Amino acid sequence: MAHQYGQKAYVQQPQPTPGMVIGGGGNRNAKNMPMGADGREWSNGLCDCCDAPGTCLLSWCCPCISYAKNKHRYEHLNSKGTSDPEHGGSCCSGDCMLHALIAGCCGGGWILQFMQRGNVRSRYNIKGGSCGDCCTAFFCSPCELTQESRELELEEKSFGGYAHA
Repeated sequence: MAHQYGQKAYVQQPQPTPGMVIGGGGNRNAKNMPMGADGREWSNGLCDCCDAPGTCLLSWCCPCISYAKNKHRYEHLNSKGTSDPEHGGSCCSGDCMLHALIAGCCGGGWILQFMQRGNVRSRYNIKGGSCGDCCTAFFCSPCELTQESRELELEEKSFGGYAHA
């Protein structure tokens, strides 16, 4: 069909409308850690757990609660893209009970922590792998839980007005 006089000529194909972004989240590198091809380092060192004494104490005394709160906060950030208004939810959640049961029966609470650590590392593009996550969760459980909590807290604070208790 030939172009007719008075008819508008199109010279470019229509472009798709950008999709809606859900769960974008906050700043996932709040301390602007250097980023390499294989990711970045944790924002806080594993042995810096005493810089967050409340979280550290909770992780030493009740790792099941610390694990459950971290998991709840991670899942909320992942699904909603905002900080958790419940600050980690109830201390007696299903995740807490599961961790306590597994830890009490066979000392295997670290297995749940190992899996969650991989999720957090992936979210923040942090260097490492499953072997390191496994060893960290097994040998240094309270420090590992505190380090994860602090990484989540940095993103939560980037939304403004959030102070982790």
